[in-house]
Amino acid sequence: MVGSARDIVEEAGVARFLFVDFPLGNPCGKPGDVDMQRSIAESAVDLLERAFVPRTTVQAPFVWDEADDDWRLRFMHVGDDNRGDLAEAGAERRRLQEEIREGTPAG
Repeated sequence: MVGSARDIVEEAGVARFLFVDFPLGNPCGKPGDVDMQRSIAESAVDLLERAFVPRTTVQAPFVWDEADDDWRLRFMHVGDDNRGDLAEAGAERRRLQEEIREGTPAG
């Protein structure tokens, strides 16, 4: 398994786990970064081939942002500074989903 929620995955007791310290939803790398994604996939296959002990965890050597490691402070941040923008984005997303369900064209 490749994932970013180390505590949850290890508690579940998977046989082999490649931990990638990235924002949730991005365990295989940054969107559009094919080289990083390929390297992570290769690391996962390597772990599959080499781990012979149950519940093996290996941490991938990748960093989400070399220049700014504060992504953890901002990831999924909700506060007074962005609450209105997030509410607007959510309303728009729900509107678009409703259009899709009804079969009406978006836009």
